[in-house]
Amino acid sequence: MELHPVRVYRSKDLLPREAQLAWKIAAVATDRVAVPKDVAEMIINRIIDNAAVAIAAINRPPVVSARMMALAHPRKGGATLFGLPAGRTVSPEWAAWANGTAVRELDFHDTFLAADYSHPADNIPPVLAVAQTVGASGRDLIRGLATAYEIHINLVQGICLHEHKVDHIAHLCPAAAAGIGTLLGLKQETIFQAVQQAVHVAVTTRQSRKGEISSWKAFAPAHAGKLAIEAVDRAMRGEGAPNPIYEGEDSLIAWILAGRTIADREGREAVYGREYYRVPLPAKGEPKRAILESYTKEHSAEYQAQALIDLARRMRERIEDFEAIEKIVIHTSHHTHTVIGTGANDPQKMDPKASRETLDHSIMYIFAVALQDGCWHHIESYAPRRALRPDTVRLWHKIETREDPEWTRRYHATDPREKAFGGRVQIFFKDGRVVEDEAAFADAHPLGARPFRREDYIRKFRSLTEAILSAREADRFLDAVQDLAAIPAGGLAALNVALPAGRLTLSPGRGIFDAPVRSAEPASVRRAVRKAEAKDRTTSLKRARNLKVAVTGKPPKTRPGRSSGRAVARRRKG
Repeated sequence: MELHPVRVYRSKDLLPREAQLAWKIAAVATDRVAVPKDVAEMIINRIIDNAAVAIAAINRPPVVSARMMALAHPRKGGATLFGLPAGRTVSPEWAAWANGTAVRELDFHDTFLAADYSHPADNIPPVLAVAQTVGASGRDLIRGLATAYEIHINLVQGICLHEHKVDHIAHLCPAAAAGIGTLLGLKQETIFQAVQQAVHVAVTTRQSRKGEISSWKAFAPAHAGKLAIEAVDRAMRGEGAPNPIYEGEDSLIAWILAGRTIADREGREAVYGREYYRVPLPAKGEPKRAILESYTKEHSAEYQAQALIDLARRMRERIEDFEAIEKIVIHTSHHTHTVIGTGANDPQKMDPKASRETLDHSIMYIFAVALQDGCWHHIESYAPRRALRPDTVRLWHKIETREDPEWTRRYHATDPREKAFGGRVQIFFKDGRVVEDEAAFADAHPLGARPFRREDYIRKFRSLTEAILSAREADRFLDAVQDLAAIPAGGLAALNVALPAGRLTLSPGRGIFDAPVRSAEPASVRRAVRKAEAKDRTTSLKRARNLKVAVTGKPPKTRPGRSSGRAVARRRKG
């Protein structure tokens, strides 16, 4: 890996593109290095994982809304939608929108945490949608996704967004654009422009994950995927983008990220020339292996909750009476404390009537339910009746988090053996007893008690979809995806998963895209078109009638009580 320093320059400095981060990202995307076998196998695992969580969420309201919006943009030979037959296709950017929302809705797929946060499997819906639309092969898709994961994880390692209250989709969008560029075999110049356009349009704030968290948390990565497809399409047509997007005088870094912080503290002139970030990228000819640094979820919750859910299940065995608990303190990293803990200062995280999206970002709620139930379920654990249980609310409100410098250090560690997202829990009882335990890794983590393997991804898929899919469809999908490299050009519709007829919800409230199409033609033109269409129908009927007479030798039948046109003509003549 090579580290690329990122600085801010004045416009008059005319920074050459070869020195720009976006150009270097495009260089990685155009490097046709072979994809290692273990990387290709992990890509298959994550496609299975995405399908599992998408089908589990298939009829939840945000997913239905996204699907109906996509269905208003049909395209023959386009991309498939989760739940629908493979023959019903839509425009790729809308497939990315609908499928991306389905994948993200339950907060249940893969994760990578470093300087910033990410769910790299959010790249799969847009790259796959384009692959299906252009008739790419399984090998093409593997190459594209290897690039998307590489760029996404490298950006997350190098550039912190959340410190400046920028949402993490600002790294997802350029990664997806780069992955699509690799898939399509585009030139470096085209990918360079697409990456810059993607960065420019994908910057949003973290309010989507603060306070009363709404369904936009699921839509946000889907929106980034849609924007990435549009950015690539625009670049392919020869259009440029804001440049340099990372290093420019009015760029993302200069005015929104670390440059803004320096300007506020030391003045605008202090912004230029200093090094803000160092982004790792593979050298030319170096395999793209970043996907192997990411990890999936066994439980439907924020990743920092994974190890603590497992810890709660373990500690439960040492508790006889939950009412005897005085308080629970979770010592953890700065991120866990300030994003999903009491350090966020969000009263909504303690509200039994909060949205599901808010509850899955409340470690206090999550730990209380996991401690009481000894398990975690993607639906039942968030059900309103579960959140409103009085004994749960009492326990929940006894839990607090505290930042521990050691857990913060481990959160940011670069050594994979040190990097951890767990915590230490102390349970204080009213009689003075204290039960204490800690967990650094989730059980499913590569260094955990039960690291996820292919059979675990398949088990997760079957457990989440067995009540929704037919066994035949589940088996067909698993057979197809596990032989991904063998799928020929034009065959990627095999990666779609369809529900049995009548099981898919297709009836949300109506929106703009559902409105009847109004013709822009003048009324006189519309009348002429209708008249011509009617004449064509009449001509076709006459031809069919004459052909039947020629074949059978019998005159056409007339309706009772009515004369044929020829009979009427003969009577008039006589």
